[in-house]
Amino acid sequence: MENRSLKDYGQLFLKGLGMGAADVVPGVSGGTIAFITGIYEELIGTIKNIHINLFKIWAQEGFKAFWKAANGSFLLTLLTGIGVSILSLASLIKFLLENYEVLVWAFFFGLILASALVIGRNIKQWGVGTITSLIIGAAIGFAITVLAPATTPETNVFVFFSGAIAICAMILPGISGSFLLLLMGKYQFIITGLIERNLQVIFFFGAGAVVGLLSFSRVLSWMFKKHYQLTISFLTGIMVGSLNKVWPWKITLESVTNRHGELVPIKQENVWPAQFDGEAFTITSIGLILLGIAIVMLMEWKPKKKVEAEL
Repeated sequence: MENRSLKDYGQLFLKGLGMGAADVVPGVSGGTIAFITGIYEELIGTIKNIHINLFKIWAQEGFKAFWKAANGSFLLTLLTGIGVSILSLASLIKFLLENYEVLVWAFFFGLILASALVIGRNIKQWGVGTITSLIIGAAIGFAITVLAPATTPETNVFVFFSGAIAICAMILPGISGSFLLLLMGKYQFIITGLIERNLQVIFFFGAGAVVGLLSFSRVLSWMFKKHYQLTISFLTGIMVGSLNKVWPWKITLESVTNRHGELVPIKQENVWPAQFDGEAFTITSIGLILLGIAIVMLMEWKPKKKVEAEL
């Protein structure tokens, strides 16, 4: 792990804010933001190294040695940014999706499209294996997007389970944990819990997220270490397939009313921009797509130090 200046930690906090903002939106992955900002491998490596031996280091060598071994400053700064972003943006994202849905999805369509290109550029060994992995990833990504949201229980056990599943997706570039929550019928429930500061919901969801994160990070670290090219091509495919979900222009074919009396779409169809309201609205949406692409390309273009992580 590299030594960081105060400026570096400020930038890391901003990256955490970006990850948190992405994780709130169904269809967008915080893992994608981590990948394109150059901290993904360090994040996975740091999470993987959290185990009981760290506390033995604390007992034998003191807190300073423990903190260094855990890469604590990196993790605390990033998680603080993520937490601040999620808690502060939950209401805003909910409002924007309810009132400016097409514009929000247009912006994130641009982000994901550019992110898929950025991640795909890391595939250096094109062959039967990587092409097959790319196609399988795209098929899975597309299949996930066409599943209908389900009605599920609101018990503490299921909220815990939802947290474990969602966090695994949140750290994968291209797979949205929020969208999986939507599929499990828990997106609105969790967002409402965050907005209302429902400590019971936050606790059980957070506990599930911790368990899922510590377990899945080891699998993901092994995949990157042993099958890097196949893993990257698979993740790129998933991102390409997920574009079906974030296509901005949709018409709702079927809806259901949830327990809050709100209409929730369960079946939608992608349509062309011309079928929407007004030329100006379409131009704005296309402009937001281009803005999303530009932001990702600027983040990728900006020179950055490569972080060496022990995977």
